[in-house]
Order: sequence, then structure tokens, then C-alpha cells
Amino acid sequence: MRAWRFYAFGDMRLDEVELGDCPPDHVLVEPMVVQPSVTEAQLAFGIPTLAYENIKSRLETDAPLQLFGHEFCARILEVGSQVTGYEPGDRVAARAKLPCGECSMCTTGRGNDCRLGPIIGFQLPGCFAERALLPAVSLVKVDDRISDSEAATLQSLSDSIAGVETAQIQPGDAVAVFGQGSMGIESMQAARACGAGQLITVDVRDEACQMSLELGADYAINASADDPVAAIRDLTGGEGADVIFECAGGSVKQGLAGDRALKQAMHAVRSGGKLVGVSWFGAPLQLDVDLLRERSLRYLFPDISSQAHLEYTVRLVATGRISMAPTIRHVLEGIDKVPEAFEITANKGKYQAINPAQVVMVG
Repeated sequence: MRAWRFYAFGDMRLDEVELGDCPPDHVLVEPMVVQPSVTEAQLAFGIPTLAYENIKSRLETDAPLQLFGHEFCARILEVGSQVTGYEPGDRVAARAKLPCGECSMCTTGRGNDCRLGPIIGFQLPGCFAERALLPAVSLVKVDDRISDSEAATLQSLSDSIAGVETAQIQPGDAVAVFGQGSMGIESMQAARACGAGQLITVDVRDEACQMSLELGADYAINASADDPVAAIRDLTGGEGADVIFECAGGSVKQGLAGDRALKQAMHAVRSGGKLVGVSWFGAPLQLDVDLLRERSLRYLFPDISSQAHLEYTVRLVATGRISMAPTIRHVLEGIDKVPEAFEITANKGKYQAINPAQVVMVG
């Protein structure tokens, strides 16, 4: 079969590779639609972000490597002898991070906090290939009401659902979301589904602001024209938002906000409020800890999504409570288009993308 492999940062090649027999606890799948996550796209070009040093070391010693591809919709071709609940023809998505099953986190029911288990697309080959072998424990069936393209967003969306759960939004809370890329749009819709009252979004693009309004935001602030701190305070009676999700930070070279949005969010949240850090910055930050303490702010980071989060995400999308279809603007045809999808996703600002670029792997 053919699969994309990395020889170095920025050097990916479509190779013929051998795929072994299906293990008893795995399934053999045919990837149908796959998208690189923003983190994967940045890593592909050697942009420092999550797992950069690990990938750099592995490329230096073990290349070529079959990397990335954990956000997908695939069709099962074969099930292992120990697999139950799945059969050939089922469409599936997967959670990326798997529990090891043996550490103290796993044995006490906190497997989503396990740091020893493998990650699809990192320690395990992902779906930028004509076929893939996946652990059945990672999978979830895709509801018939969900398109292949939306199914490829389920894993990322489940992470946003976990982030909203971390924030413990109370009914009627004023919630603001900085950044209306894929994670921001996901977090905004998830907050609405989980009971947010006033819902405010912030971006620097008119089209992203308009999309957030169409998908459920009450107010959208274009930070290139208006001061988001002043605007949020005006909309909340001078107090600030109860909860803010910071989804805009990251490399300025890739069209992200650096740490500017984080600093604005710290001033736009009310005293005693919650700031949820969704962005990966790829470099150390200088943070005004005294401000956090003086205003009794809680700076939280999202939990890793679990199987329960993924199953809940399927229900939300299947019933129309969350829609990612309007955010999918770049859909490429054929496995040979995978490098183009990485280019678009790593530079979403340049290509005016919201969701990562998708590749339809089969005709």
C-alpha cells in the first residue's frame, strides 16, 4: 500500500510500505477523509510546538517515519478476532491519545490523564495512507447523519468538549472565546451546548466573526477594529466575562496572535473568573502571575478527551447541536494532495482557512 512518510521536517514522500496482518484487538480501515491538525501541520514544517523535540529526535535517528493522521473518518475493512461491536462497512473516527491500561491513572479510572499510552499518528501510524491498522479501543462509530467531512472533525471537537467541561460553565455564564479558527468555533459551539448564556467571540477576520454569529454567538468583536477588552466589559456591565477561552495564540508567522490574545483575555475576564488556555504557543511565555493572583483568576488547561467525550461529540453533531460543516472550506481530492493540505493548515491565515484542509482519500 502507499503511505506518506517523513524523512525530515518539510520532506514527506508517498512510499510503498508493507502493512502486516490485523492483530486480534485491531481493525483494518480504509481512510476516507483525513485532515492534519494544526499541531501536525506545524510539526511537518519544523515549527516548534507540542512534541517538537520528540519528533525532531525521532526524525534524526529513525526516519523515514509514518507520522500524523489522527483526525479522520475511515471505513472498516476487517476486524480482529477479539474485536466486538464493529464490523466491516462501519464508519469510524478515533480519539488520538490512548491509555496504557497499567499506570495509576488508568487503574483508578482516569485513563484520559495517562501520559504513557501511545498516540495515533505519533507512536502509532495514522491515516495518511491507503490502509491503517487501528486499536479497536480507540474507535467510535460515526452516526449515519454525519457526513464523512464532519466525521473527520470529531476528534478535535471532542478535545474542545473536554475543554468546556474543564471550565465547568454554569447556566447563564457570560462566555468569551478569543480566536475563531477551528478550535475557537468548536469551543464556542460547545459552550453554547453546555449552557452558556451571553456568548461573545473575538477574531481579526470579518468572515470568521460572521461565521461565529451564524453558528450561535450573540456578539462578535473584530479585534482589528475594536478593543476586545473594552467591548467585552461593555457587554457584561463592566464586569468582564465569567469564562474566557483563549484559542488565538501561537506563532505570528503562521497568522496567529502570539501572546497578545492571552494578555487581552486576562483583562477581559471578571475578577474570580476562569481563563481556559486552549492554544499551544511553542515557546516560553512571560506571564503576569501577580495579575492572576490579584484578581483571583483561575488559569485552567483542558483535560484530554476521553472515549465518553468522543461519544458525546458524535451525539451533538448527529443531532445538529454543533455544526462544523460551514468551517470546512478546503477539500482536496486524492492521496497525492496530502502535502497541500499540510501547507494550507500550517498557514491558515494566508489561505483564509478556518478548519484544517481535508483530503478525500478515496474516490
